[in-house]
Amino acid sequence: MPEPWRKTACILCECNCGLEVQLGGEGGRHFTRIRGDRGHPASRGYACEKPHRLDYYQNGPDRITAPLRRKEDGTFETIDWDTAIGEVAERLAAIRDTHGGDTIFYFGGGGQGNHLPAAYSAATRRALGSRYRSSALAQEKTGEFWVAGRLMGTVTRADFEHCEVALFIGKNPWQSHGIPRARVTLREIAKDPKRSLIVIDPRKTETAELADIHLQVKPGADAWLLAALAGVLVQEDLVDHAWIERHVDDVEPVLAALGDVPIAAYCEICGVHEPLVRSTARRIGAARSVAVFEDLGIQMNRHSTLNSYLEKLLWVLTGNFAKPGAQYVPAPIVNIAGNIDKLASGDDDKRTPVAGERIISGLTPCNSIPDEILTDHPRRYRAMIVESANPAHSLADSQRMRDALRALDTLVVIDIAMTETARLADYVLPTPTQYEKAEATFFNFEFPRNYFHIRQPVFSAPDGVLPEPEIHARLCEALGAYTDEDLAPLHAAAAEGRTAFIPVFFGTVMANPKLAPLAPVILYRTLGPHLPPGMQSAAVIWGLCHQFGAKYPESLRRAGFEGRGFEAPERLFDAILSNPSGVVFAVDDYDESWARVRSPNGKIQAAIPELLEELARLREEPAGAETDDEFPFVLSAGERRSFTANTIFRDPKWRKKDFDGSLRMSPDDALALGVADGDRVRLTTKRGSAEVSVEISAMMQRGHVSLPNGLGLRPGSTGGGASQTGVAPNELTASEDRDWLAGTPWHKHVRARVEALAQS
Repeated sequence: MPEPWRKTACILCECNCGLEVQLGGEGGRHFTRIRGDRGHPASRGYACEKPHRLDYYQNGPDRITAPLRRKEDGTFETIDWDTAIGEVAERLAAIRDTHGGDTIFYFGGGGQGNHLPAAYSAATRRALGSRYRSSALAQEKTGEFWVAGRLMGTVTRADFEHCEVALFIGKNPWQSHGIPRARVTLREIAKDPKRSLIVIDPRKTETAELADIHLQVKPGADAWLLAALAGVLVQEDLVDHAWIERHVDDVEPVLAALGDVPIAAYCEICGVHEPLVRSTARRIGAARSVAVFEDLGIQMNRHSTLNSYLEKLLWVLTGNFAKPGAQYVPAPIVNIAGNIDKLASGDDDKRTPVAGERIISGLTPCNSIPDEILTDHPRRYRAMIVESANPAHSLADSQRMRDALRALDTLVVIDIAMTETARLADYVLPTPTQYEKAEATFFNFEFPRNYFHIRQPVFSAPDGVLPEPEIHARLCEALGAYTDEDLAPLHAAAAEGRTAFIPVFFGTVMANPKLAPLAPVILYRTLGPHLPPGMQSAAVIWGLCHQFGAKYPESLRRAGFEGRGFEAPERLFDAILSNPSGVVFAVDDYDESWARVRSPNGKIQAAIPELLEELARLREEPAGAETDDEFPFVLSAGERRSFTANTIFRDPKWRKKDFDGSLRMSPDDALALGVADGDRVRLTTKRGSAEVSVEISAMMQRGHVSLPNGLGLRPGSTGGGASQTGVAPNELTASEDRDWLAGTPWHKHVRARVEALAQS
């Protein structure tokens, strides 16, 4: 008989497309065939080329299958789980009791599809009194979150399936995806004469090649271009005044600021011809609907937060919200943006303990983490728990980040592999891969039909590893956070069924200030054993279903989950457990977006004084200040290509193309340097230097070079045994180069020098 197809999902970008897989190979522990899952509510059989290489993740190098403890000589020894949990709890408790729980910092809590640890880790952090945390989101999205919070108290997404005009800013969805069925959707827009595809990007990307309009902005000059576009909307009176009158407050300062933008001068600065900028603004202003997606190209760049503000003003001024083909507010299972609704009321006073950096969405800016450690300040971070993350490689200024990690009193890493960060740890606690346990993503942003997918395990986990919920439950128990007596009534109720469990849980746990913060691990311990085999980690989803049912009962009802009281959430949880392709859990009308605006009066608050002041300062900022004679190039550090992905791929053999990760360069620059395809050059920034091969590409404009993401790893559990492949981009970035407001790094704008090397 042929091997059966099993349902799961990709874990390489936020879309998490549904997959079907067949298993085989040695011990039946390999993916032998992979295809898109036609039953998946969002991807509907779509999959790009990257998930077909997922066996390189599942069976990658550096796998850890027993807890490790660092010895005095710097090497590691294997220890048993009881010893590991006991010693980790003891060391973290000692730091808490001596210096305070807020000196214990947490980083991670999920990869692209590994989000359940974020829920369970909350219990451990609360048991320790740990207040400060961060994740990859703080490298990317917190500036946009801050703007969204100030404008309307919630985040938005966009409906590209039905839009007349699609605008992508600093994003190449052909490679980075970010929307369901990205390549199919892009082709549909591009071939429809009634629709327009607009791309703002310094590179002539695959998406730009399809576009009707490509605004090929100079690297780092997006703020001037976006200001010019918004300025044309105002100065040519292309704004929707009637819509603004009904839905927008405090627009006068915005109209005044944009009415004063020197459009011709800004077009010259950004390198885009003024007639093209004006015609683009007119297309946006005249469209029935406009969907906009900003991404890392402007979020990891100069003027990051201002860019996000100007992007949003394009659709606010033209009324492109809460209607088909425009921006909307989804109903998520988990709001990954955190409590940004408070920003709409002016609550913006949360700061880091040492550097006083702004905390957005509960996240410490990644670039400031070393500043919070490498100091003698009494409130410095003294311990870190790093989970499903690799900050020694993935955060800016790797040299300084490594210094910070070494300076900690205790570093605990929870991961599947001996990563660059794990090699610096005091303890390494191994977990199953994402295909050896129940797992999910909280990237559920679709509209009007939103879905949730909990992936069922397709492999058994090897002996010696524990899933993250088990690790966190054991840590909480070792810390004395709860007792057997606390859980006894819950165990008894769970044995009778969920109907009996509901009132006991909400009455015993959620009404108890001691136990409520520990709810995720308590659910895992008490409800988890009564779930289907392999699904114990899904226990926290039960609680999230009930939270969702209380917050969005009509969305749940329209999705077909009806019933009084707890009945609808219970039916939703049953559907999630039993459907391996995922479940549509929310169905909405477009008007629902207005009900989710969290500003005090339910209107968009257009004026953000801090960013209007920065907009005014653009006039005084000298053009061309981003480069000089010493560093004449702008490097984009971390380009998404066909065979690059996040660094959970530790085996370089997964790449069919561009194995070493070449430096892309324009033909003009290659000619000036006297280099050809494949030649080696030296790439230097103020932080470091590396040798790399050149790829001459018409995609690049003069003065702009790019390195791919996901390279520069060094496989081998002790840091040796295998050579590094490609350049690690963060060996070249500097932690001080970051947005003044949100702290997001300038990875896409690194001043650099390129020098030809003698070719062998």
